[in-house]
Amino acid sequence: MPSQGRSQALVLALVSALAFGSSGVAAKPLIEAGLDPLHVVWLRIAGTALLLSPLAWRRRALLWERPALLLGFGLLGIMGVQAFYFAAISRVPVAVALLVEYLGPLLVLGWVRFVRRAPVSRAAVVGVVLAVAGLACVVQVWSGLAFDALGLGLALCAAACQAGYFLLADQGTGEDQPDPLGVITFGFLVAALALTVLARPWTMDFSVLAGEVGFDGREVAALLPYGYLVVVATLFAYATGVVSVRLLSAPVAGVVACLEAVVAIVLGWFLLREHLAAPQLVGALLVLAGALVAQRATPARDARETRELLDV
Repeated sequence: MPSQGRSQALVLALVSALAFGSSGVAAKPLIEAGLDPLHVVWLRIAGTALLLSPLAWRRRALLWERPALLLGFGLLGIMGVQAFYFAAISRVPVAVALLVEYLGPLLVLGWVRFVRRAPVSRAAVVGVVLAVAGLACVVQVWSGLAFDALGLGLALCAAACQAGYFLLADQGTGEDQPDPLGVITFGFLVAALALTVLARPWTMDFSVLAGEVGFDGREVAALLPYGYLVVVATLFAYATGVVSVRLLSAPVAGVVACLEAVVAIVLGWFLLREHLAAPQLVGALLVLAGALVAQRATPARDARETRELLDV
């Protein structure tokens, strides 16, 4: 890729990371106001699917050309990541949940090494060790876990789904690439339909959206964080994220996406008053460093190998 085009792709990846990183800060006030985390996920996905639905008809060919990709992207890359992440932040701080989620690329390395029995570099192993050590500091294992064990388990499930997101977003080369906007559109429609069955939104207290929620020490209209969650932290974040993965490859885009955790830590600190202790901040840096080292050490697979890996 020409240097100018690569710079633009890196900017897209950075913007996507910033948008994704702010989602927890927008969602947590709605959860604390009384909405179930799964209902907040449904509101987020259904609202985005509604905005994207006018694009579905012109891209309907994807339904029979790449059905497995659309199904996997919707269930793992959209519904799975968000449902587990939002459930996690209802029990642990936003920054902690996101740091655990960013073990996703490391889970991919473990799967490649032990399931596919493919070799991985020493740098990748170093990355895993750094990340695990950092996570131990974040959750303060020496004190018997400083955070809710179930919340950490939910964040780990989000990590597994995040691994699927990066792999599924990096599909095809050149003319063989499925339309990214079409993948996003049908992915959200699939996720919205599946989550409607699980979340049962008709049992939700919609009156919360008509009221106010606590945000940064003051009351704001609940529709403000919800609107931001749908338009910026979801629609805009996924669109720029998928395009950047296509232009940069999953490993490189994943490196930039690690900034999402930094954004979550900073915003959670200043807006939600979720302060981390010094050992936890050191651990956060180790997790990010481990993810960076491991992802940079992961060789980029070509389109054929990726399809074989995902069986799509």
